Parts: sequence; structure tokens; C-alpha cells
Amino acid sequence: MRPYPFTAVVGMQELRLALVLSAISPAIGGVLVRGEKGTAKSTMVRALAGLLPPVDVAEGCRFSCDPAAPDPQCPDGPHAGPAIRRPARLVELPVGAAEDRVVGSLNLERALAEGVTDYQPGLLAAAHRGLLYVDEVNLLHDHLVDTLLDAAAMGRATVEREGVSVSHAARFVLIGTMNPEEGELRPQLLDRFGLTVEVASSRDPEERAEVIRRRLAYEADPGTFAGRYADDDASLAREIQAAQELLPSVTLSDDALRQIAEVCASFEVDGMRADIVTARTAVAHAAWSGRDKVSTEDIRVAARLALPHRRRRNPFDAPGIDEDQLEQALQDAEPPEDPGPDDDGPGSGSQAPEPEAGPQGETEGGQQPETGGGAGGQQQTTGAGKPYRARLFQVAGVGEGERGRRSRAVTDSGRTVGVRPPSVREGRPHLVATMRAAAPHQRSRGRTGAGLVLRKGDLRYALREGNEGNLVLFCVDASGSMGARARMREVKAAVLSLLLDAYQRRDKVGLVTFRANGADLALPPTISVEDAAARLEALPTGGRTPLAEGLLEAARVLRVESVRDPRRRPLLVVVTDGRATSGADAVRRAQAAAGLLAGVTAVVMDCETGRMRLGLAAELAEHLGAEHVPLGEVAADSLTSAVKSRLGRAA
Repeated sequence: MRPYPFTAVVGMQELRLALVLSAISPAIGGVLVRGEKGTAKSTMVRALAGLLPPVDVAEGCRFSCDPAAPDPQCPDGPHAGPAIRRPARLVELPVGAAEDRVVGSLNLERALAEGVTDYQPGLLAAAHRGLLYVDEVNLLHDHLVDTLLDAAAMGRATVEREGVSVSHAARFVLIGTMNPEEGELRPQLLDRFGLTVEVASSRDPEERAEVIRRRLAYEADPGTFAGRYADDDASLAREIQAAQELLPSVTLSDDALRQIAEVCASFEVDGMRADIVTARTAVAHAAWSGRDKVSTEDIRVAARLALPHRRRRNPFDAPGIDEDQLEQALQDAEPPEDPGPDDDGPGSGSQAPEPEAGPQGETEGGQQPETGGGAGGQQQTTGAGKPYRARLFQVAGVGEGERGRRSRAVTDSGRTVGVRPPSVREGRPHLVATMRAAAPHQRSRGRTGAGLVLRKGDLRYALREGNEGNLVLFCVDASGSMGARARMREVKAAVLSLLLDAYQRRDKVGLVTFRANGADLALPPTISVEDAAARLEALPTGGRTPLAEGLLEAARVLRVESVRDPRRRPLLVVVTDGRATSGADAVRRAQAAAGLLAGVTAVVMDCETGRMRLGLAAELAEHLGAEHVPLGEVAADSLTSAVKSRLGRAA
């Protein structure tokens, strides 16, 4: 089936421009496309490959070396054959791909037996001088995303296995698509994408109808439909090629550089990558517009594409860019005009207006105004305080879950801690253990040469230990006893800090709340901690304390998740002062509910304050077999201070 034509996509002008600019200048660093499902993200990316000029490759080279400038380290070199022209490739990387499939693999058996380096190239080699597309990039394992972005930045891929190293060129346009509802990329990874675009479906009925009309026509007869747009696609392809040829001639003046620096500084982006990417994008946009000099309009367009994802400090910051701030920065850095004969110079005339104040209604630390609710103050909503670096809480033991950064686990990467039994053939071969297994049998196998004579039974596999992500389920008391404003703000700040920690450690999170007469699953387990933060921010308080119902709902959620995702081990965080006031036998029922959570690693965040304390949260922690942590000790700094204080007293 012929791919959907690029020019047949309705709307999506910003995404269209970002993809074209990346095709013109691969040095920009690719595009991250963020948007809800069903917005033609994948359709446009797949159609882009048909617009790229064909490439000349060395005959027989699996790494697509350019015959005019072959890679001197190419594993298939040196190249002496004729050049072959082929279309540019679009290589798709599946979310579940293994690391060897991405970077390539070395044949350890041949290395030991024959002393040769037998390297099988991976997807990075296939994508060289083309497009590498990762759908749902936010669901890709972090170590694979790091590998992709490092290769995209350095232009090379390196594979090292047990002391054997192979390197080859890997220059490609990296394009990732993602649905933010399924979780965000870490800020460090966001920054490595050159451009980002937010896409959403149109709300215009006429435009939506045209989308349906074209899609149905394509599905009915792909060939005829694609033929209707063949001329438009061919014309766009010629324009891209013309811009690529003009690109080296585009001038980036010192005045334009100062404008770029002023814009990036005004948005307080980290590092210098934003400035460099903005400059490259502005140059590409000038070439796309047919100009040989970068203008203010080129910088404006480049900033809109290169800066929105770089100004985020944590996953709870809204993406986007302030257009007024952008225009002010561009104006501040505009080169001065030559004064005319009647002009008194820069010291005359009215002064520039003072910058406007920030949005009204905000309070320090991102807090929202507090609002009362319900007659007599029975229900109220309190904003969260400023988050901080939280202590690390881990699940006990060693798991085998998805890769992350929280608890110990057996993984296919990490440090080698042993050798798997011969019957377990998983992971990478262990070189030394394999040699030891084969060495005693060399005489009986008739070895005569330098290499080892291997059998399949000799292979041993490394047992590696790394870290896994967990399911962090928050069970939060939202009853009236928690409703004091200063107290609830502190509670929400602590939970928000733990949510931020869960985001950085690649955990799933869920939120159970209990108040009044029952418990609610406010957020089913998800990798989108942004949703959890939003639910937490809007969490009302008031009413009695149905602690038993909260624990029972937490046990139900964990039971369901153990079936859905059995490898992901849970960490239960109960946020309460330990009171149970719903029903005559509330305390007994709470203790019984705690028994259902036996074996689950849990933390009880004790929110009780004041001089006279009942110690009920500590009793609950004992029934749960959980770690008891006072609210004031959730911060990592408080733990450090406590340790230093104890060491000081001991000295």
C-alpha cells in the first residue's frame, strides 16, 4: 500500500514546517511531536521519507557509506565498488526493541572460536543518512532513548561487548511521537530533541469533515488517491532539495546571533544547546524561504519550535512559549537604526514601557489561591507548597521488573553480579565464564588451532543487576482532621515531591483518597505523574476519616495491578495522621484492612502535628509492617541533617 501523501494531510502547518526544516538541516537534531491520539502524527512522519532526495551509497556497504566521503572506520570498508543510488530510508524502531536490535550485536562464538569480529548491524546503521522514527518514544526504555540521542548528537554508534568494540557512522533525522497522557520524557531527554511541536485535532467541523473525506478516499483506493497529490509532493520535494543546496550559503550575522542569544537568555533555558539549535533552525528557515541571510522572522519561527520544551524545569510545568516575551526579547536585541538628520539619538524621546507584572493570583511556589467550600467550612481545597528533593524509598528485595531507577532488580544491563545457570539462556553471553566452561574439553574435542572449540552447552550468560521502576500507590487521608490549611499544604508538597521523584525514577503512580464516608480511586495507576499532580492539587478535604475503606481500596488496586502488570512491584505510601473515625469499630476495621496488605512494602507518612501526639500513625505502620516517617522527614535534606546531627553527638 502506498503511503499517505504528505501534502494531503489537512492542517498541521507547524508540524509540517518542523519536519521540513529537519529534512533540510539534519543537524537541527530532529523533532519531537507531542499530541493526543488520532492526530496524524505517524502519518506525516511516514510520508516525509518520500520527499527526501535519494542518496548515493557504496555498493555492498551495510552502513550506507557515502562513496564521496566514506567512513574510515566502517566495518565493511574499505570501499572500492561503484556507487548505488537508492531512496532515503525511514526506519521505525519498535517500543519493545532489544538493545542489540538497536545498536547491533557481536557474534561471541565466532570471536572466541575464529578470532574474528562478526558484527551484525542494527537499526542505527539502517537509518544512517535517512530518518529514524520512534512512535510512543515516551514509552521507550531510558537507556535506549539515551543511546538514540547520543548517536544523533555524535553522528556515530559504538558497540562494546566484553572488550570488543565496533564503531560506525550513524547520522539520521530522529523523529519521535508521543501522547503526553501516557507520560512525559525526562527534561534531559526533551532537551536533546532539536524541535518540538504540539498537535491537536481541529475543532472546525468543515476541516474535520475534510479529514474524514480524504481518509476514506485513501482507504478505498490508495493508488488513485496518492496519484492526485503526486505533483504536489514532487514540487515540495524539489523545494526541499533547493533549500538544502542553498543552506551552506546562508549568512548568520552577528546581529542575528545577538538576537538569538537575547531570546534564549530571556527564557532562562539551561545550557547552550537551545542557542545552537535556534541558530541552525533559523538558518534552515531562511534557506526554505529562499533567502541567503537570516532575518528576525527566521529567528521568531525558530524560537517557537526550539524553545517550548527547554523552558520546563519539571514535569508539572506547562509546555509552551510566551509570545509577548518572545516579541519583547526580539525587539530588545534588534540592531539600532542609523539616526537620521533630525534624530537626537538614543537618549531622546519617551522611555520604553516597564515590563508588565506576572499573572495575577499566583503565590510563591506555584500555589493556587485557597478556596473554601461547603457550608460551615466542611470542605475546602488547599494548594500545594513548593516541592523539594524527597528521600528515596525502595521496595525490599530484588525484583525483575521494568527498567527504572528505584529498586534493585535483575536486568539485562547494569553491573555483572554473577553467572546464570547453564539452563538459563538469557541476556548477554559472559566471556570469561564461557571460556572457563569450554577450556577443560579442548583436548577431547581435538583442538589444533588458536581458537577455542565451542559447543552450545559452553555458553554462559551474565547475571546483571540494575534498577527497576515500581508502582507507587499513594493512599491519602483527605478527612477533616487533615484540613488545616497550613498542614494540608505541607502534606501536598510532600506528596508532590514524591511524585516528582517517581517521575524521575520511571515509576507508575496511582492515587487513592479517603474522606467522609468512603474511598475513591482518584487516579488509576499510570505513568503520567502530571495527572496525579493535577488530581492532588484539586483534592478537597473535610468529613470523617474512613481509614479502613482507604486501605481496602488500596489493597484492591494492588491486587488488580498484580494481574495486569505482575513484574512491577508495588510501593504503598499511606499519608495520614492515623486516626480512624468512620463507624463505631473504625479502628478494628482499619487494623483488619492493614492485614490484607501484608507483604507489600509500605511507608506511612505521619502527618500528626502539635505537642500532644497520639502516635496512631506509628501504630498503623506497625500493623502494616511499614516504615514510619514523620512528615517533616520526607525531604532528603532532613535525613542528611539528622545523620550529621547524630554523628556530631557521637563524636
